[in-house]
Amino acid sequence: MKSFILETQSWLNHRLRQIVWKRWKRVRTRYAMLRKYGIDHEAVIKQANSRKGYWRTSRTEILHRAITKKSS
Repeated sequence: MKSFILETQSWLNHRLRQIVWKRWKRVRTRYAMLRKYGIDHEAVIKQANSRKGYWRTSRTEILHRAITKKSS
């Protein structure tokens, strides 16, 4: 049961990151929000202009650092 809970929690966190990323539709908004959460300029430029899909982007290390459980 413990592994099931951890796996479900991991999936839910991933889904929440995807929803947040999808909500920030414009590159300008993505840039501003990632900078607000303390990500450096170069990394933000790469991430905000990414053409990857929402689900794939939500797995990146930059979003893991920016959108945490504490920042929600």
